Amino acid sequence: MWLGFKKFIKYFFLVFFILLVGFIAFNFDAAVYGFRQAKGQLKVIFNTRPVEEVMADKTFPDSLKKRIELIQEIKKFAVDSLGLNQSENYTTFYNQHGKPILWVMTACEPFELKAKKWHFPIVGTFTYKGHFEKELADKEIAELKKESYDTQLNEVSAWSTLGYLKDPILSSMLYYSDARLASLIIHELTHGTLFVKNNLEFNENLADFIGEYGAIRFLAYKYGKDSEELRKYERSKKFSDAYTKHLIRGTKKLDSLYHSFNKNLTISQKTSLKFDLIGKIITSTDTLMNGEIQSLRKSRRRTSQVNNAYFIGYLTYQSKQNQFEKEFRTKFNQDFKKYMAYLKKAYPSSIVF
Repeated sequence: MWLGFKKFIKYFFLVFFILLVGFIAFNFDAAVYGFRQAKGQLKVIFNTRPVEEVMADKTFPDSLKKRIELIQEIKKFAVDSLGLNQSENYTTFYNQHGKPILWVMTACEPFELKAKKWHFPIVGTFTYKGHFEKELADKEIAELKKESYDTQLNEVSAWSTLGYLKDPILSSMLYYSDARLASLIIHELTHGTLFVKNNLEFNENLADFIGEYGAIRFLAYKYGKDSEELRKYERSKKFSDAYTKHLIRGTKKLDSLYHSFNKNLTISQKTSLKFDLIGKIITSTDTLMNGEIQSLRKSRRRTSQVNNAYFIGYLTYQSKQNQFEKEFRTKFNQDFKKYMAYLKKAYPSSIVF
């Protein structure tokens, strides 16, 4: 019987090895990318410290310990008051030493608002791709530009491993405002609670909606409904919402422009018409909300950096938030726990543990 078991194990590993080699052969690029991502994640994991250890460290600044305590408070609120899943996220701390940790790239067709998609085994299809090494991101961006794609590359303030790993507190988070921190943490916890495979728009719009709604609820809970902290965030959100709606209206104008192009137009002519319209869309934000939005626009990208990929980002993250808000207010009478219970049932998470 022992010899039979050994034979079974031998054949099991042989079959496993053949399947693994076959997978790598047919998914070489994905395998290499997965290896690099795993390497980056492991580097973070092996250099994290338990939160308890950081809080007991006498050399760690008290002011930053208070920010860690705030993150724990936000997480508890998200679980207790919003119905998000309990997890071990944000129980560890990673010191970035002032350096960015992850870059995310997006790409879009030059004369069509159609995002490039990357396909990954198990987790599905995404319209963005992350790199822990800036050089690799720059290299891939350069290749995409050679293929005529519009591209954007952004530093990432946080990410979710969808429950596979413990997502750490990043040292950069400790310098965010209370509102931004609450929105960010709740956004990422939403991904760990509900994730629909191959439906990036749904996932990001939902996480953004819950993150922003949750931040308002948290600030009201912690500081009061009439607090300056809450009023400041609501003013900022009002400006941000106006800017977002303006850009989404702009995508419709761009879409109409691209559909109007005929075969007689040269690439140079199409490019000129495209960036002329993009310039008008961006500069016209000065008139929004009687010019008040100008202060917000200062923190946005320069007009020269805006292209289709920039607009695609807004479509991906914020184009459908009104649908969630309307459903929440009309069908669930603003009872968020009931709404979250409904979402979990209606959209079973595709996370595989």
